Amino acid sequence: MKRNQLLSGNSAFTLIELSIVMVIIGLLVGGVLVGRDLIDAALVLKQISQIDKYEMAVQAFQGKYGYLPGDIPDPSATQYGFIARNGSARGDGNNVIQGSCASYCGNGGGINFSVGEVLVFWVDLSTAGLIDGSFTTGNNTVSQGATTSQVSLFFPKAKIGNGNYVYVYSGWYPDSAYVNWSSDSVNYFGLSQVTGIQYSTYGALANGAGLTVMQANNIDKKIDDGLPTTGSVRAALPNATGPNYFYWASTSIGFPASGVFSSAVSASSSTCFDNGGNASVAPTYSILQNNGTGVNCALQFIPPF
Repeated sequence: MKRNQLLSGNSAFTLIELSIVMVIIGLLVGGVLVGRDLIDAALVLKQISQIDKYEMAVQAFQGKYGYLPGDIPDPSATQYGFIARNGSARGDGNNVIQGSCASYCGNGGGINFSVGEVLVFWVDLSTAGLIDGSFTTGNNTVSQGATTSQVSLFFPKAKIGNGNYVYVYSGWYPDSAYVNWSSDSVNYFGLSQVTGIQYSTYGALANGAGLTVMQANNIDKKIDDGLPTTGSVRAALPNATGPNYFYWASTSIGFPASGVFSSAVSASSSTCFDNGGNASVAPTYSILQNNGTGVNCALQFIPPF
């Protein structure tokens, strides 16, 4: 009898101990998750602040020199102490930040990142002392390629980390045959993971998704409408097509210049956004997939210039 009571007492005491241990483990796990969420929220705020600072720097530059950085023409550019440029998407003063390539995308291709205003934009801001860091490698006349380790010579690293960079470009989209290209005359800040600049006639970025779905969603919600295909913040990558990666004005994938997305996209662990496979439904970020932890997104911002 005493032996059974002793065993019963020991079992009860052990269960209490286990309960306490489980509660402690739960608190620790909860604390780790909360801590991770707080860190992520801080990174989102830092990223938004960085974009805001670049927008203000551009406005300050434009107020002082009368042109957008990268777009200021000669003789004004050299008179103010900036590098020389020769017009035709290389300092032509048309208020559109363009690259320049001889073929495929046509002279003045906004998504050409190897030469022209998209690189000199950062050179001008650095020379004017309006941003942190020094980005003086960009060239106005000779196409340049860049490996992963060289990207930081051309573009600033994004505050959100994970290999993301901030860059600028203008919309430049093809017809259905990818023969004739047109400019939408809109400037964008891009935010994505960049691993290089392809040294070629059209100078595409070697880039991809660098944001989690939740990060993209939270950035969009804080400064725009929270929707991935409308407003001034959109889920997009230059130089690519598909449900996550597209020229935002590409009519060939159902996302015309009017900004109306008309393609059916089903949610999956690899999508940045979806409309449940229903083309008549406005897309939303795929935050219900893996709790939004998938690194599936890149963003473009339409700044006020």
